[in-house]
This record gives sequence, structure tokens and C-alpha cells, in this order.
Amino acid sequence: MPRTTSRTLTEAELRLMQVLWQRGPSTVQQLVDALDGKAQLAYNSVLTTIRILEKKGYVEHAKDGRAHVFKPLVGRREASRFEVRHLLNRFFNDSHEALVLNLLQDDTLDEQEITRLRQLIADAGERS
Repeated sequence: MPRTTSRTLTEAELRLMQVLWQRGPSTVQQLVDALDGKAQLAYNSVLTTIRILEKKGYVEHAKDGRAHVFKPLVGRREASRFEVRHLLNRFFNDSHEALVLNLLQDDTLDEQEITRLRQLIADAGERS
């Protein structure tokens, strides 16, 4: 039985999307060239990954001569919101409160981050 395609982004897919968000429309070779040393992928790996992104609806391509130029259909903000909603559903039973409590109980938060989070929560409460 074939695996169902997840709408969430894998690490390799996210790396390519980050390049597209930063550079804009790009060919596969331009994507390969734009990836930094430790994130370097082979041409065929980038081609396979970008086709998966196209099937997922994250990118589309247009022909430019013999090359395909890929452009993002989903913005960084929309993608991050989708990923957070997925995380919220998967690990926190759709509870925003449980997610925020988990963040606040993280020992790596410093006092400045906690103050900023409190301010954001207060601002959100005022808008409601």
C-alpha cells in the first residue's frame, strides 16, 4: 500500500522552500547552487524533492526554454502557520493553552523571551 503524502514539509523540502522564499523563482540548478555546504544536495535529489513540493501544492513551474523555473505558491508565513497547526493537533490535542504552557515551561527560555511572550499575550487579549 503506498504511503499517503503528508502536507507538512520534510527538512529537505523546507531547505528548498527557504531558498525559493529568499531568491524567488529558480531552476533546479540554481537551487542546487544556492544550498550551502552542509545542506548541499545532488541535482537529482533536488529535482525529486521539488517535484514532491509541486505535488503537495507548495510550488509550480513554468518552462523557460528547456529549463523549468519553480516558484513558491505558499508563503513562508502560511507554511509556518500550517506547521504550527499540525503540531498543535498532533501533540497538544488542538489546545493552544497546552502549547503555550509547554513553551513557558521550557528551561531554555530566558527572562527577556518570557517578558516578550507575556506582552504578546496581553496584546492579543486586548484585541479580542
